[in-house]
Amino acid sequence: MTIQQMQEILGARLLTPAADLSQEVHTACGSDMMSDVLAYVKDQAVLLTGLNNPQVVRTADMMDMVCIVFVRGKMPGDEVLGLAESRDIAVLSTDLPMFAACGLLYQHGLRGGEWHG
Repeated sequence: MTIQQMQEILGARLLTPAADLSQEVHTACGSDMMSDVLAYVKDQAVLLTGLNNPQVVRTADMMDMVCIVFVRGKMPGDEVLGLAESRDIAVLSTDLPMFAACGLLYQHGLRGGEWHG
């Protein structure tokens, strides 16, 4: 699935206009705890979260994730968006709660990766 397809499925707003929406994503992770995300095995992944701070971008970058989806209508500030853009991470925002967003992506074929913990 591409980031653009994911955006359409979630009815999400694109917050990083320069992002490459044609990038393929293969797995996703939904968490507000960045320690759980660090335990995630990466593979062109997407992070869905309601946590809205620069640490989210730093964590996603460390895990080579290509997209962050803020759920529950969260809108990150300029610092978070600037950091994401500098790391070539697409940022989306959806009004859906995390459970529904993850469920829709799963229903459309996106899967979770392996967890170590």
